Amino acid sequence: MHARAAARAIDALRRGWAVRVTADDGTLDLLAIESADALSLPEFDPDDSAAILVSASRAQTLHLANQRDAADPEAPVLIARESWIDGTLAMAIADPVRDLATPMKGPFRALPIVSPRAAAAALRLARLAGILPAYFVAAAPVAVDAEVDEQAILAYGSAPRLAIATRARLPVAGAENSEIIAFRSKDDPREHIALVIGKRDGSAPVIRLHSECLTGDVLGSLKCDCGPQLHAAMHQIAGAQWGVLLYLRQEGRGIGLINKLRAYALQDQGFDTVDANTRLGFAIDARDFAVAAQMLRLLGIERGRLLTNNPAKVAGLDSEGIEIIERLPLAIAANPHNAHYLDTKRDRTGHQL
Repeated sequence: MHARAAARAIDALRRGWAVRVTADDGTLDLLAIESADALSLPEFDPDDSAAILVSASRAQTLHLANQRDAADPEAPVLIARESWIDGTLAMAIADPVRDLATPMKGPFRALPIVSPRAAAAALRLARLAGILPAYFVAAAPVAVDAEVDEQAILAYGSAPRLAIATRARLPVAGAENSEIIAFRSKDDPREHIALVIGKRDGSAPVIRLHSECLTGDVLGSLKCDCGPQLHAAMHQIAGAQWGVLLYLRQEGRGIGLINKLRAYALQDQGFDTVDANTRLGFAIDARDFAVAAQMLRLLGIERGRLLTNNPAKVAGLDSEGIEIIERLPLAIAANPHNAHYLDTKRDRTGHQL
């Protein structure tokens, strides 16, 4: 029931419908700013009085941190709905990409939050939905399309229960003896893939966790190293006795494609990849490597040699009971478009060769 309630609330948010979030300290009726429109907003808030809920990081950018009700750097912030804040300006408040286009926003007034746990749960729900963590908050109860409590949101954020859906032989360039295996979960619409390369034997396989990157893997983006890493990993696995590539549907380090593109826009404004994510109100890395551990166990793999420059992947699999007997580096040459990105991964997120 928990997963179902959270899934319904996520669907409602993405459709621009109102949701109710409940925690031990109270209840909030909410409409996501990103998906609100000229029809849904007046219905939700007919007298233009709904306050605006944002993350602490966004409140700091809006220069609210010096106000008592916005001083906690970890707490959600409620902004008073002044008469001059319409739907367009609310979106400018929610989306940091628009800061250069609307630099004279404010002044804003922070309000006390009487239900901080419900507010924090609501922001988490928005992140799970892949939308900006910013809401209109109804001043009084309204009709909503979905209801969810804090525990359901927290449970939904944990690793989904995966099962193998199907498998087939798939010859690929450089590794003709390969099998593709698809994984599905009732808890999450994302479908993950494993590519088993070579003939399985008793040796420890080479394992690569690759998070989906549409821009790099498919379009050949030069802003990251994802596409070259994907293909280099497949060739390196093919050169070993055998191995497996896990293709995880966790675009943009787990923040989703649209928010990743927003992060790209912020990088064009001078922010690095870490600051871009946090400025949007997301975690530096929101991926869940427990998903990868489940996939490996379903494949009967309990140990292996991990092909990665990211120590967090080693720690993530180790914490889930997958023994990593060796970390193998994956060296990719930089280009003028991604050199700063690669430096940031090394200097701020601990990547190493």
